[in-house]
Amino acid sequence: MGEAKRRQETGAPPPRKAKSNKPLYIGVVVLVLAAVLLGVFFLTAAPKPTSDDLPVAAPNASDFPAQLDQYGVSIGPDDATVVVREFADFQCPACANFSSASKQLKEEYVNTGKVRFVYFDLPLQQHENAMPAAQAARCAGDQDAYWDMHERLFDSQIEWSGSNDPVATFTRYAEELGLEERRFNRCLTTELHREVVEQSRQVAMQLKVASTPTVLVDNIWLTRPGWGQLSAVVERELAREVD
Repeated sequence: MGEAKRRQETGAPPPRKAKSNKPLYIGVVVLVLAAVLLGVFFLTAAPKPTSDDLPVAAPNASDFPAQLDQYGVSIGPDDATVVVREFADFQCPACANFSSASKQLKEEYVNTGKVRFVYFDLPLQQHENAMPAAQAARCAGDQDAYWDMHERLFDSQIEWSGSNDPVATFTRYAEELGLEERRFNRCLTTELHREVVEQSRQVAMQLKVASTPTVLVDNIWLTRPGWGQLSAVVERELAREVD
């Protein structure tokens, strides 16, 4: 007997359809997305330069030993009133995330002569390609393209971080940046800049830098490296210099 005929003869109601959980799933997804967006806003939004939540120099903190800057790579005027220093590893995902903040720093503060930025190499032992990446940037610097390679390495980190032949990848980047390929490749394969990268790492060890990225505004260690906190601390320190 067919189901429709059985209901007609017995008067039984039609079977109830199971409730769909689709609206519940959609609601959960919306809540998760909202939480993610809120977290991103919290991490990137710039607090007021007068906020008590901003980090300050440790009690009796000494000035950063400026003579150590020779082991990093600097951009900006030597007499800038504020100096931002970053210790980072090109293969570190968190450093790649911070790279957008350092790029914005250069555009808004370094290029306008207000800030000097110094990047220190801190290739971590667990990152096999971090040392050749640091040397690749330095080799590009020999052809006046350090910061172009610096940004390219962070932007393309996923491509080369697990590569078995990072030199070939970095050489391709150099070619795409318009560098002299043979000169760049020779610099990289002979590890011409390994010593200065090691010296940069020694600076980090001397200062007891234990994680990447570690960012300092003058002698103030940022507690949450990102554009929000970085720009707020820079603005506060610039204002103090004016006062």
